[in-house]
Amino acid sequence: MKYNFLGNTGLLVSELCFGTMTFGGNGFWAAIGKIQQEGVNELMKEAVDAGINFIDTANIYSFGESEKLLGQSIKDLGLNANELVIASKVRGRMNDKPNSVGLSRYHIFNSVDESLQRLQLNHIDILYVHGVDPKTPVEETMRALNDIVNTGKVRYIAVCNWPAWIVMKALGIAEKNGWHKFVGLQYFYSLAGRDVEREIVPLAADQNLALMPWSPLAGGFLSGKFTRSGDKAGNARRDEFDFPPINKEKTYDILDVIYEIAQQYGVSTAQVALAWVRQQPSVTSTIIGAKTKEQLKDNVKSTEVNLSKEDLEKIDAVSALPKEYPGWMVERQAMDRQK
Repeated sequence: MKYNFLGNTGLLVSELCFGTMTFGGNGFWAAIGKIQQEGVNELMKEAVDAGINFIDTANIYSFGESEKLLGQSIKDLGLNANELVIASKVRGRMNDKPNSVGLSRYHIFNSVDESLQRLQLNHIDILYVHGVDPKTPVEETMRALNDIVNTGKVRYIAVCNWPAWIVMKALGIAEKNGWHKFVGLQYFYSLAGRDVEREIVPLAADQNLALMPWSPLAGGFLSGKFTRSGDKAGNARRDEFDFPPINKEKTYDILDVIYEIAQQYGVSTAQVALAWVRQQPSVTSTIIGAKTKEQLKDNVKSTEVNLSKEDLEKIDAVSALPKEYPGWMVERQAMDRQK
């Protein structure tokens, strides 16, 4: 396992991050995973033993159950929380009360306290804002995040699922006021969904922000379980929860290519898909999830797969984004400024 610096910080995180969305399984989240304490402990031990020090959860996952199970597993396994980097999130609606949602100062402070109670910790290492709140001014959110860091309850702040222009607006507000700034970005990024390469990846490079891809296997579609003969794979998340949205016909073409490469290396299709994400220059830590130890072990082995230049070119040819304006115009007009 390799470790990378988290953006413009001195914090080192493992190149794989263990995601806990499969923990719990309350209500809507049951389609994603129903792992209870015994299974959680087993997976956490496997992840930590493999060298993963970066663990990702969210208050909204199973409405707090994921955080509870994660926190208890740290206790049960006797893990040193100071050797782990724990990330959680705030934004999602936690109950039917009017202020149980969003990125207001009120909700951020209450949510952090509640997350800490569930996690049985005294601080969260990285707190992500988990999406856009169109009703709360960005300035209010950024000031609240700055102040929650100053309390010591949160060490770093990051952002998930915001458009690039709002991220830059937030960074500008923080810079102007001398507030703590985002250090990382968590976005959907996979061979079946390369949209972030238009704006988010350039933003990460320009602002020296860490990029943590979620759903690198596109909700399991790149795992090798799905074929053109039928979408139902059996015991797969997408059988019940067809998300994130992807162009399936194009993804079948991608699967044909990465299956061929997987055969050459003697590895799984999933390992090739994960290796591609890991080898993108902008990526700091790839978030993987699992329902079983076997899935987790297979995903971890992807760190041993190093795709060649020729492999990457083949994969890029079948998965590349179509050109869009103004991107194609920027590229065209930059030609006369090349060395």
